[in-house]
Amino acid sequence: MKRELAVENISVKHKESRYKLVGKTIWAFRAFYLMLLPGVAYYILFRYVPMYGVIIAFKEFNMLEGIVSSPWADPWYKHFQTFFNSPYFSQLMINTCLISLYKLIFGMLPPIVMALLLNECRVRWFRTMIQTLTYMPHFLSWVIIYGILIALFSQSSGLFNRWLVESGGTSIGFLTSLDYFRGILVGSEIWKDLGWGAIIYLAAMTGIDPTLYEAARVDGASRLRMMWHITLPGIRNVIVLLFILKLGTIMDAGFDQIYILYNIQVYQVADILDTWVFRTGLQQLNFSMGAAVGLFKSAIGFVLVLGSNHLSKKWGDEGIW
Repeated sequence: MKRELAVENISVKHKESRYKLVGKTIWAFRAFYLMLLPGVAYYILFRYVPMYGVIIAFKEFNMLEGIVSSPWADPWYKHFQTFFNSPYFSQLMINTCLISLYKLIFGMLPPIVMALLLNECRVRWFRTMIQTLTYMPHFLSWVIIYGILIALFSQSSGLFNRWLVESGGTSIGFLTSLDYFRGILVGSEIWKDLGWGAIIYLAAMTGIDPTLYEAARVDGASRLRMMWHITLPGIRNVIVLLFILKLGTIMDAGFDQIYILYNIQVYQVADILDTWVFRTGLQQLNFSMGAAVGLFKSAIGFVLVLGSNHLSKKWGDEGIW
């Protein structure tokens, strides 16, 4: 009995000392925790609290009655069933997945190549200039980029079409063509985010041990060999991490970009889940349907993140957690 009491007292003291240690650590780094508070508050207020509104996907939501008082849908999966049976479902899914996959496949490599080239550049002023010029488009809104695309690809007055006409060809409606519009979407996003993505990989390259490069030079390795055998393996974990994060958002094909760039002539190849939800859920005030489609997208993204993270760990790389 005495031994049990002694063990219990030791465990209690151990817990108390651990709590004191945690408290001292928090107090010692209080400035950092204070800087962390705005970010935590943002995610709580704008990411977690709004999750409560997901229940309208299972209700016949009425703005006058509110979320709680609105009646439940009968059956509970009514809005999901309506969406799945919609004649637009297959087209929306195909467009969303294809545009996202194109952006994922063709958009992963250019920032890596740009980062490798900038990392190998030894002329400091030239490297700084190129890096600045390539990441500046990231801060431009899609409205401004749409104006640039109009100036370049407009069928009547675009620069490329003027060259085609003056060369004896015929003008092409790049922004209204079913054959070219997806290419315009993917290409403009790659151009916009090229420099910003390269910054992430450049930051990862700074963590590579410089002695590895010195040893490779002693062994007579060329710069191309060092890029292939040292730099790329050194940033592999970052590449995998960004791939997992992008795979989790594969159902978000880029609402801002597509909503600004598309028109009724390219609905067949450009209308995605988000644009359809905007028209159906907000413009037609069918909030329950919009919430149902949003929940469907989130569920698919959640499964993709879990699956890709599991495969990443299985293949020997680090995942998100």
